[in-house]
Amino acid sequence: MTESTDIGQSGAPRALVPIIIGHRGASGYAPEHTLASYFLAIQQGADFVEPDLVSTRDGVLVARHENEIGGTTDVAAHVEFADRRTTKIIDGASIEGWFTEDFSLVELKTLRARERIPELRPANARFDGQFEIPTLDEILDLVHGADIVRAHSARARHEPAPRRIGVYPETKHPSYFSGIGLGLEEPLLETLDRHGYAGREAPIFIQSFETENLRALRSMTELPLVQLVAATGAPFDWVNGADPRNYAGMVTRRGLAQVADYADAIGVEKTLVIPRTAAGALGSPTALIDDAHAEGLLVHAWTFRAENHFLPVPLRSAADPAGLGDLAAELTPYLLAGLDGVFIDQPALGVRTRDAALISREPS
Repeated sequence: MTESTDIGQSGAPRALVPIIIGHRGASGYAPEHTLASYFLAIQQGADFVEPDLVSTRDGVLVARHENEIGGTTDVAAHVEFADRRTTKIIDGASIEGWFTEDFSLVELKTLRARERIPELRPANARFDGQFEIPTLDEILDLVHGADIVRAHSARARHEPAPRRIGVYPETKHPSYFSGIGLGLEEPLLETLDRHGYAGREAPIFIQSFETENLRALRSMTELPLVQLVAATGAPFDWVNGADPRNYAGMVTRRGLAQVADYADAIGVEKTLVIPRTAAGALGSPTALIDDAHAEGLLVHAWTFRAENHFLPVPLRSAADPAGLGDLAAELTPYLLAGLDGVFIDQPALGVRTRDAALISREPS
């Protein structure tokens, strides 16, 4: 697998060092899914950067949290695109706005990114209007350039080259895009192949909330795959096919065994690992990590964020939802529970907390 692994008592692989995944880059410090955000995550020590991928009208993969871009770009200020505003059904929900699949890449490049949640991250909003929407190619070029610089610096210090920075792309709404003739899987694999990502040891994980596209990818590639699992609901391809199964069943022992047929890891909503109590505090860990490891699956959890709004109640610093609370106190129990990786908006805090947790696990 991509991480260094060890064999636990169950015989299942476990990460020796949990990976820090820069969630949409370092989105706690710069607008998400911008080259600046990814670069900052790398500089802060993230092991992986995570782009969400959607398609343009001409089939180019770009990084946006959603294909609707009214909330993450300045498209509304572009009068030349006013007639592109429309309403679409995306994964069963009616959504109004502007959509990447209605724009060519050239047109999208005239837009500029905006902070998605300025009420919680007002400091990020100072960057509104500065950054383009990046393509997957541009993200991979950025990562490659950072790898070259890090390797050169290591040689100058007479040290071995560090491990390559990983990439953790998510295919967003794969059934929807396939249904409009803009399937994400083949362009993704073609792009990764051009940039030298091949085989099970490549520093990459491909993730999806749906299942059929992961099964299709399994027949197309050996690259590691991750089944994303929400705390509620069901994969849209199951809903669309009137399949009665849901995410809750996916994290049972039987469900995990089925996931292991096509995926290498699960990426789960963090409350599935440690639930919150009725008072909003952290509860006790569930058996999910051990159960998944027993099926040979790594476990990554999302999403850790430092703002009070996202933290357990006792770890908030004040009533201000945008203030920063004690993220380390939330993250540490998850790491000690045996997670193999975490998605985090403030990678520097994740690296610091992980390293401290590893030290605490060392025998005295």
